[in-house]
Amino acid sequence: MSTYEKRLSRIQNAVNLQESDRIPWAPYCQGFLANYAGYTMKDIVYDMGKAKNAFIKFVNDYQPDMLLQILNNNVGMGPIWEKLKMKNLAWAGAPDGRVGDNSIHQFLEYPLLAEEEMEEFCRDFSHFQITKSFPRVAGLFDPMENWKFNRINPTFNAIVNVVTTLSTPESRQMLQDCWELNDMIAERVKKLRDIEQTIEDMGFPVLDKGGAAVPFDRYSDIYRGTMDSMMDMYDNEDVILSYSRMNLQIMKEMVREQGQFLKGKWVFMALHKGMDGFMSDEQYAKYYAPDLLEVVEEIVNCGMVPYIFAEGKYDTRLEYLKEVPKGKTVIHFEECNMKEVKRVLGDVACIEGGFPTYLLEHGTKEQVVDACKELIDNCAAGGGFIFSTDRGIDDGKPELVEAAYDTVINYGKH
Repeated sequence: MSTYEKRLSRIQNAVNLQESDRIPWAPYCQGFLANYAGYTMKDIVYDMGKAKNAFIKFVNDYQPDMLLQILNNNVGMGPIWEKLKMKNLAWAGAPDGRVGDNSIHQFLEYPLLAEEEMEEFCRDFSHFQITKSFPRVAGLFDPMENWKFNRINPTFNAIVNVVTTLSTPESRQMLQDCWELNDMIAERVKKLRDIEQTIEDMGFPVLDKGGAAVPFDRYSDIYRGTMDSMMDMYDNEDVILSYSRMNLQIMKEMVREQGQFLKGKWVFMALHKGMDGFMSDEQYAKYYAPDLLEVVEEIVNCGMVPYIFAEGKYDTRLEYLKEVPKGKTVIHFEECNMKEVKRVLGDVACIEGGFPTYLLEHGTKEQVVDACKELIDNCAAGGGFIFSTDRGIDDGKPELVEAAYDTVINYGKH
């Protein structure tokens, strides 16, 4: 069995709730990837050659059983974001300099949907997307604000207005920029595949390649923002439910499309607004849990692995997560009592995360070793556990990351 096959077997056994020779080691490298290689996040976001070097150095020195977060590091996205003129994103190296060169990207939340626009949002979603959503997040699409496709009828006379709409000087320039962007995107995809193939040829599986989301998260993250969506659960329940019904079908269709070329791969789902404290248990059961489980089941039915990243505290939601397909799902936790996570979910889902990243930045070697052993003691028995950090390592000290690696490899033997 090759080294790649051994690592992949450890990961797959964990997903299947089985033991291997030892527990898998898969830390979230994130900002640490750049720092450890002597680069900045600006380098990673703008220079794919440097990004490739950083990934190679990380896997060579820290020997993960799988590499997480190639896509989430936004490798090579800087020039594309600039061309799009992104309005709701700040990133290292951006012309506006809103974040430093060593910062991970920052999402700038603001509502795309005003309350007085909700009737249009529910009645004519596609037109709202084209003429309001797109221009509000990317300057490239500003000409779309003046498009009036919902007034054009497909008759032999009126249809010519489509040509007129698309042929204003501003629209022509936008379309030209889109053609150039498409070439940039294709070149980035080519280089990204080269990075992934290089890492896999070195013996390290790259599994998290798909993506999906819970409809309520899309509603809150994209359209209404945190505060307004919280109020909408009381004041605009019908709008949330209408959007969620529509988006659930779109999400399942997207999953099925991914399933055509990502069999056996992992589909990343970040759970943003389902955390403890944002919504009540009753609201979670109404707005969140049913859609989450439907998307998860669709991923499994399409031959892929749901990779659920439960952001924030999730202690009161564990009982809902027991409903995921047994031995088919990986759930990553940031801030949970991992001993309780193992008790509730240990015979249902593979669990991951829970190691406090701050110890790799500010702790001592002894604290790191002790915390690793405690997490392993609480979660590893019987299989179904992948050792990972609660979030991106970022400013971790190399000697402390090495201490964590040594402890997992040696203490984590079954």
